[in-house]
Amino acid sequence: MKLLLSFAVLFFTLTLKAQTGTTKPATKPVAKPVTKPVAKAPVPVLKNMYDSVSYAAGVSVANFYKQQGIKKLNTVMVSKAVNDILGGKTPLLDDQACNNVMNSYMSKMQAEKSKPNIEAGQKFLAQNKLKPGVKTTASGLQYEIINEGSGERPSGTDSVTCHYRGTFINGSGFDNSYDRGAPITFSLAGVIPGWTEGLQLMTPGSKYKFYVPYTLGYGAFDYMSIPGGSMLIFEVELLEVKKKL
Repeated sequence: MKLLLSFAVLFFTLTLKAQTGTTKPATKPVAKPVTKPVAKAPVPVLKNMYDSVSYAAGVSVANFYKQQGIKKLNTVMVSKAVNDILGGKTPLLDDQACNNVMNSYMSKMQAEKSKPNIEAGQKFLAQNKLKPGVKTTASGLQYEIINEGSGERPSGTDSVTCHYRGTFINGSGFDNSYDRGAPITFSLAGVIPGWTEGLQLMTPGSKYKFYVPYTLGYGAFDYMSIPGGSMLIFEVELLEVKKKL
């Protein structure tokens, strides 16, 4: 009887403890913060001719400078410049300063773009000058004689008639009078420095190959189909010299 009573007291005690907090209360879920949707900026709408003209002006300016290689502008400063000029305010830069800034920036961009071509040309010329038959002038022009003619050489003010073939250092052509079926006549004062110098070495009937550094060609800027900084190779056949009277 005492054993049953003791067991009953023990069971009651354990039951009471279980009811008074020996187990942890259930954890309430933490409410997530409410995130408000970010309002999207309104899309500009062309409401009238004024809006259309303004947008068209922006497109014209952006397209022009994109063609020049400028792909990023601070539109805040662009807007300020437009407002200053149209509002009759004194601009932060005058015309001369604007020209200087743009010329400097464009030259820097072109130099970076032309750098691989310049380095490739310099490497080619360094190796080419070691070949038998290749001569180098003080200016850096390299040439070799394929066929030597006779007669009087032209001066820098004379005109000449020539056939020629122009290629890049990879062998691809960019200009060829033979393909056109007719030679070309021009004044030596009106062509690239490499031609002005090189043709004065030639006599009528001669055929030379010129290796023209970019400094004696079209320079560091792109010129039509010729990328800036290109070293050029010309095979030139001098047909006739027309002395200046």
